Amino acid sequence: MRILVQRVASARVTVGDEVVGRIDPSATGVPHGLLALVGVTGTDTTAIAKTLADKLFRLRILDGERSAADLGAPILVVSQFTLYADTAKGRRPSWSAAAPGPVAEPLVTEFTDALRELGAVVATGRFGAHMQVSLVNDGPVTLLLEG
Repeated sequence: MRILVQRVASARVTVGDEVVGRIDPSATGVPHGLLALVGVTGTDTTAIAKTLADKLFRLRILDGERSAADLGAPILVVSQFTLYADTAKGRRPSWSAAAPGPVAEPLVTEFTDALRELGAVVATGRFGAHMQVSLVNDGPVTLLLEG
């Protein structure tokens, strides 16, 4: 599982004309939130999803070296199979390392559920949809978590 994490001032996901997920940390008095782009591969498990959810929730990359757990910062989770692109050969990426939808979707859901069980405020995109992600990256701070 790969999670590309960005510290954001705000973020939202739209599908067509509908906003399906949105975080606005400042509206709740928090300076930042997190956008988590989540990719799944065929060998990932529920245990990996839960471990990475805990790591993300406690990752100290927010204001004053605090975490989403410390501040109650919101998290927007968006599935993104393209994190497993293989670009080693040629000009056309291969997606063979990305888990197929029936495998990936339950693990993205496990990841999201694990965050909520930890107490995180979580918004999501829509799995498998063509999404438009808008964000204001703060810092910028962008990290890659792998499990």
